[in-house]
Amino acid sequence: MKMPRTNHQGGVAVGVLRNVDVWEAELIISLRLWCSGLSGRADVYEAFSSRFSSERAAQEFETFECLLNSISIYAHRPLLLHDVECSCIGADEQIFVHLVATASSGDLREASLIATLLIGAAQAENIALLAAQVGQTVKQMSLTRTHVHARSPRTSAQLH
Repeated sequence: MKMPRTNHQGGVAVGVLRNVDVWEAELIISLRLWCSGLSGRADVYEAFSSRFSSERAAQEFETFECLLNSISIYAHRPLLLHDVECSCIGADEQIFVHLVATASSGDLREASLIATLLIGAAQAENIALLAAQVGQTVKQMSLTRTHVHARSPRTSAQLH
């Protein structure tokens, strides 16, 4: 899919969902859904609750929300996201996945540096710690999936 010309570098397509690991695609879709509003957040919570006990689902969802709220508050600029059903991966989305992947692999110093691409340095370590937990959770959630299912279209402010 060709992106329209814009000055929104964070939204530039840098990949496609079908070419990444299932957990990475799930993470990107969850990011998009969460950012799309209350209905999308309910969909993300449902994904957590369908794989974990209600208590653990609530805890893991709270960590996911804390990560995204923190990024939203401390971001250098608003993240640019593609629409939920878009098969492209935007630059900001790829940075987010790389942050989560690096943190969940245990390299918190490197993850903190990656976080500074999105947020200020003062919050980078906290973001990396949250990203590590989110990454482990999303990886565990994706163990039973072989591919990411398409989601229903949403009204959103994403790129395409």
